[in-house]
Amino acid sequence: MSWTEKYRPKRFSDVKGQDEAIAKIKIFLDNFPRTKAVILHGPPGTGKTSLVYVLARETNSEIFELNASDLRNRDKLREILKPAMEQKSLFKEKKLILVDEVDGITASDWGGLPELLALILQTHYPVIITANDIWKKELAALRKKSDMIQLKEISYKTIKEILFGILKKENLVLEDKNLTKIAINAKGDLRAALNDLQAEAGIKSEMIEIAERNKEVDIFNALRMVFKGKPQEETMRIFDSVNMPIDEIILWIEENIPAEYQGEELARAFELLSRTDIFKKRIYRQQYWRFLVYENFFLSYGISSAKKNIKTGFTSYKKPNRILKIWLNNQKNEKKKSIAGKYASFVHIGEKRAMNEFPVIKNILRNPEIQKELKLSEEEIEFVERG
Repeated sequence: MSWTEKYRPKRFSDVKGQDEAIAKIKIFLDNFPRTKAVILHGPPGTGKTSLVYVLARETNSEIFELNASDLRNRDKLREILKPAMEQKSLFKEKKLILVDEVDGITASDWGGLPELLALILQTHYPVIITANDIWKKELAALRKKSDMIQLKEISYKTIKEILFGILKKENLVLEDKNLTKIAINAKGDLRAALNDLQAEAGIKSEMIEIAERNKEVDIFNALRMVFKGKPQEETMRIFDSVNMPIDEIILWIEENIPAEYQGEELARAFELLSRTDIFKKRIYRQQYWRFLVYENFFLSYGISSAKKNIKTGFTSYKKPNRILKIWLNNQKNEKKKSIAGKYASFVHIGEKRAMNEFPVIKNILRNPEIQKELKLSEEEIEFVERG
């Protein structure tokens, strides 16, 4: 694991060099809804986003997160953000709305800002916005509607203390002059300092690669943990470590539930799987990406909790061959339809004609300039270039 993630602050006491910002964000939360939004601004690496996640942990709040790319489309923003600002959290006492890196949108993508401003006036939950440079003229209206909290560059002495503490936890030693050099060169960016320290400690390439390999869990072990193990907090994250699309994991679960569960357990497991499917459809149809957490919850912890007792013995899990082939073919057709739709709209022809002429169109779309013009996604480009 990279040290920036491993040592990400979890409590206010872990956040160093930002005491004033911590005090102000607590005041903002106490004053809500009198003030509905706050902007955390400051140089990269000063801990703006980390501070929001610490705040969520300290207040037992769910975070609903958007970033700059979500502000490009006004209708999409309304569809995604408005329900999040109105609906209660299922698993937490409170909720925070995080709009991350608002200054990251380009000059041609300011369309969602008026909608964001309108939604801030209606929100039932605190809105926290982060930005490296909040002083762009296009963000003037947003500044007027929000409190402002500046996160300052962290002093090199504070950074050095943090780095020394991490080395101590890792049982590593670095010459003091090298530690000072890293702290000074970071220029207030703690994230950069941590990356430099990990590289200087000589473990970045080898140990991170090993960690990345170890964090992957094959689907058979994941199924074994869900079907046989005791449902616990770690169960909810088990599929995060499986290098497989979530829709494919659903097919594996569906195929193998009858191999482990019988009677009431079987009925309960399939009921929870159906709820997973409901959230999946809501996500795809309505673009409610925040429902991903609930889809994953029912698929992992939910199905694991369907059994009455922990199960023992060996079970041979089957690959869902027939269903998987159907699903993969459907995924292929969806990509083809999506690409054909973009092409048809651009050249003003019918989508049906574009589908019929797709073998010819596919050759045209291998041109990078045309791919850029049609705004093809990485997956769509890969599909086109696959041959």
